[in-house]
Amino acid sequence: MRTRRPARHRFAPRTTRPFRTTRTTRTALPAVALLCLGLGLAPPAAPAPVPAAREAPGPVQTWAADLSRVDADDSGVHHTGGELRTTGDYGVQVLAPHRLDRQANRVRIRPDAQVPGDAGIAFDVRGRTGDGPWTEWREAGDADGGTAVLPRAVTTVQVRLAMWDPEGAIRLRGLEVSADTDPDARQEPQAAAAYGARVFATRIGLVGRTTANGHVIRENDRFVALPSRRGLSRKGGREYSVRVCGPARCVTAPVWDVGPWNIRDDYWNPSSVRQTFRDLPRGVPEAEAAYYTGYNGGRDGKGRRVLNPAGIDLADGTFRDIGLRDNGWVTVTYLWTGR
Repeated sequence: MRTRRPARHRFAPRTTRPFRTTRTTRTALPAVALLCLGLGLAPPAAPAPVPAAREAPGPVQTWAADLSRVDADDSGVHHTGGELRTTGDYGVQVLAPHRLDRQANRVRIRPDAQVPGDAGIAFDVRGRTGDGPWTEWREAGDADGGTAVLPRAVTTVQVRLAMWDPEGAIRLRGLEVSADTDPDARQEPQAAAAYGARVFATRIGLVGRTTANGHVIRENDRFVALPSRRGLSRKGGREYSVRVCGPARCVTAPVWDVGPWNIRDDYWNPSSVRQTFRDLPRGVPEAEAAYYTGYNGGRDGKGRRVLNPAGIDLADGTFRDIGLRDNGWVTVTYLWTGR
């Protein structure tokens, strides 16, 4: 009997009202008091610590994003009358990379937009130094704007926006972007080797539908979906790819869609930087924990009853290439997590 798979979604489930991106607040970890256990004697007084010199934030670099440039890695949008609009109920635009004058790790987004209540915009930001690899995407707010702190300091910044707009009423007139340095941000370490995990895989199907990066699914297609847009490649891109090993062989495929089940579950990241569900061990998708242990009441991040433990979706060609005949367990290496 075939395992039932979840309904597909782009950046938000199609059967529910699209989510509104929320800002996350970084909170400092509490200091841990060290107790001296001995012979009932008080420990000698320690010298007062010398405060470390606080690095001042770098100068702010600000620019106006060019929304008029709609090219091959964009989908479902057009620029007319000085405004960016959708051509259907969903559109995505990856803006041209912007090279900074100096390194920065914090990016602020300030849109000038008209967004009705049943529509929404989500912004993401990533960066790189020189011609090196891109960081993962980080959420940078919604129609009201927001701020993203990148995993490390970068010299090039790129912004991606997604718009869901069933009535065609969104008008994005402008986008101001600024970058500076957050001296309190912790730089995330770069692993020497890519992280891998064993997860349950389901088959995508859905030929003719559009993925989260704007790709129209074809028969025998070869890509995968993961439940967070932090590792979503641009349309036609392979900057975020996985190596999937099944019963017959291993193949490499790009991440072109968001799912299954969740949309903010980057379970391949350490718990300290995981977007949500930080109390789960690294490598355990929320859907897997919900299905087997009743985590989150057995429901996904949108409150739907989880019907299988899937942590990755495979397009039909990828599904067949690795030798699966039905949904099943595979070993996945998230190639961008190691450099």
